[in-house]
Amino acid sequence: MHPAVVATEPPPIARRLGQAGLIPFVLGSGLVWLVSDRNEALSYVSLGLAGYAASIVAFLGGVHWGLAMRTAVPGPRSFGWAMVPPLVAWLAMLMPASAGLVVLGAMLIVCYLVDRSLYLACELGHWLTLRFRLSAVAALSCFLAAAGI
Repeated sequence: MHPAVVATEPPPIARRLGQAGLIPFVLGSGLVWLVSDRNEALSYVSLGLAGYAASIVAFLGGVHWGLAMRTAVPGPRSFGWAMVPPLVAWLAMLMPASAGLVVLGAMLIVCYLVDRSLYLACELGHWLTLRFRLSAVAALSCFLAAAGI
């Protein structure tokens, strides 16, 4: 039997994939400002960014579902919260992009704040620095894009 290894930081692949996942946020936000005078292009870019942000927000809810499934007796709170991010993301997609991107940016921050306590309780605190950085860049991208619409 091998001794348990306690991780002190996320694996490098998680860091690289997380950083790569920021490309659509930063690119989308920049494109909003570049095409802001072309209405048709702006609608495609803002919808694309909002759709990507919504999928990431929904994914963050799924993390709670997955962690709840690993516990012997999962509480209804974990499963209940897991449904909030995808529902909010869906509602944000129904809004005009200028408002929906603000909701999605705020939800990225809310998910991080909720996840802080969950990660610590599950002994996953070593993921928090990466999550903070990814969430901050993603949320800022959403807010900057909303300001450019």
